Amino acid sequence: MLTKRIIPCLDIKDGRTVKGVNFVDLRDAGDPVELAAIYAQEGADELVFLDISATEEKRKTLAELVYHVGEKVNIPFTVGGGISSVEDVDILLKNGADKVSINSSAVKRPELINELVAKFGSQCIVVAIDAKRKDNQWKVHLVGGKVPTEIDLFEWAKEVEQRGAGEILFTSMDHDGTKNGFANQALRKLSELVNIPIIASGGAGNMSHFTDTFQNGKADAALAASIFHFKEIGIKELKTELRENGIAVRL
Repeated sequence: MLTKRIIPCLDIKDGRTVKGVNFVDLRDAGDPVELAAIYAQEGADELVFLDISATEEKRKTLAELVYHVGEKVNIPFTVGGGISSVEDVDILLKNGADKVSINSSAVKRPELINELVAKFGSQCIVVAIDAKRKDNQWKVHLVGGKVPTEIDLFEWAKEVEQRGAGEILFTSMDHDGTKNGFANQALRKLSELVNIPIIASGGAGNMSHFTDTFQNGKADAALAASIFHFKEIGIKELKTELRENGIAVRL
């Protein structure tokens, strides 16, 4: 049985970790390199870094940050934000990232997924999808959730898989930062629709939410931010609880 993964997410803005609610009202959550080292020691399975305000000028800054994180951690980490070319990915992987996450750039030019998979392999390419419910349908949003589209979440997920992506990181914008639990209905539908791993994101507030998303949402991994950054839940305690609930995790 494959173990379920716990993944702290560090949203990076101007070199600092930040956290908001429903993608807005950001507050400082600390130094990303220090937090990464702490999470690796505490038993996180992977880390995700998202440069939420990435622009071309910041690519160099992000690469330096990736390099410093790589020096401190011994677990896989994924980097996303502003990635739109083979060259961008090459720089980040050479600086120590294990995977990259693409989002808006993949929607705008879906062939980018094929190009990155051909060059670096499926195992390196995560497609992040931010979506929100509108008239009982899940619609994809771009640019850190700021730009709505008419693209259906489930149709896009199928295309992402067909183009060779190795994983999907699905964030429910409706649940993000609310601490009311993950979007398990949508997650379950996604996991039944595609054969690549689904990472659940948005809504973690307590330990039972993780149990719930693994059991009912059929997620392969669960990502959270503020509950880890602000010490509301410890990773070791969370994994112990998950195991007691019959969920396979790496302790």
